[in-house]
Amino acid sequence: MRVIGLTGSIGTGKSEVSRILQELGAQVIDADELTHHLQQRGQEVWRAIWQHYGWSVLGPDGQLLRRKLGHRIFLDPRERQGLNAIVHPVVQQHITRQLAELSQRGYHVAVIDMPLLIEGNWRHVVDEIWVVYAPLDLQLQRVIERDHLGQEEALRRIQAQMPIDEKLRYADYVIDNQGSLERLREQVTRLWRNANATV
Repeated sequence: MRVIGLTGSIGTGKSEVSRILQELGAQVIDADELTHHLQQRGQEVWRAIWQHYGWSVLGPDGQLLRRKLGHRIFLDPRERQGLNAIVHPVVQQHITRQLAELSQRGYHVAVIDMPLLIEGNWRHVVDEIWVVYAPLDLQLQRVIERDHLGQEEALRRIQAQMPIDEKLRYADYVIDNQGSLERLREQVTRLWRNANATV
């Protein structure tokens, strides 16, 4: 089974590309969605975070206060690395299991939607990498509007990830998301058809 790694940076429009792929019939494993599930009270990642941070990042109901934790790790690169070391191994186990299940069910192509695909050293897991691109000024505008953040905080979140221009060096295919939704859909549809035609 061919595995496509879909990545980008915050504000480039990766989630929109993932949605289009699902509309086209792609089997998409969403790493963020999986992580959110595993961070629910009682789940594996939740237990690991609780053991590391204690009650300081949990609400009265025991659920993870994601915004509070996010603010904390975006301010401190060491905290961010520590959290990634907790989260990534568990998520990787679940994704590996899901890929095996899709292969057993006869699928020939699968997509892993993962923001930190390159930083998290997932390059050896995927057969090709699709990077969703938008320039920094457009990233910043989108993050401010989407997350209702000030410019400084939005820029801090963007800079916490590998710069999008650097990610382009690892791309087998670049999806340029500076234009209209229609143009984006055309690019994604063409790539998806080509991926299936060459299996």
